[in-house]
Amino acid sequence: MKATGIVRRIDELGRIVVPKEIRRTLRVREGDPMEIYTNHEGEIILKKYSPIGEIDGFAKQYAESLAQVSGYRILMSDRDQIIAASGGASKGLIGKNISPEMEQLLKDRSKFTTSDGVKKGIPIIEGEEAPQTGQVIYPIICEGDIIGSVIILGKEENEAVSITEEKLAMVAATFLGKQMEN
Repeated sequence: MKATGIVRRIDELGRIVVPKEIRRTLRVREGDPMEIYTNHEGEIILKKYSPIGEIDGFAKQYAESLAQVSGYRILMSDRDQIIAASGGASKGLIGKNISPEMEQLLKDRSKFTTSDGVKKGIPIIEGEEAPQTGQVIYPIICEGDIIGSVIILGKEENEAVSITEEKLAMVAATFLGKQMEN
């Protein structure tokens, strides 16, 4: 564990404030759910809760199946990072933070596709350029909340996506959202 040198007191209601610098670094926003753990050394560990993380093994299998059937690169994210990837050299993306543009897209509850006449895609990974290929990004909604996204990317540079890939992303996002409700 990394020491920060920041000390906070617990108030009369048992609350403690997580410093703004740490919240910003860890991308913890107001209203984000947190998991609380303890270990055998008496430490309290706070971890940002990812609802879709509950089914990440299932999401990985779904991504692999979708990539195999479609021939496209498939990524799945929670609200902060890539949790599943398949097709091409995508596996190295797991655990990487999503871009601010992706965060905004999810916040706006919007789908995105380059087949809507949009010529340029949006960056998927924080600090990287937008892929030079077709994109479909579809939000995963569970009980009215955005919990992540399904992303379909062309394998080759300038490879377009069609309405078929949009439908695949929509079905995958809807299915994963329903899985979370159960």
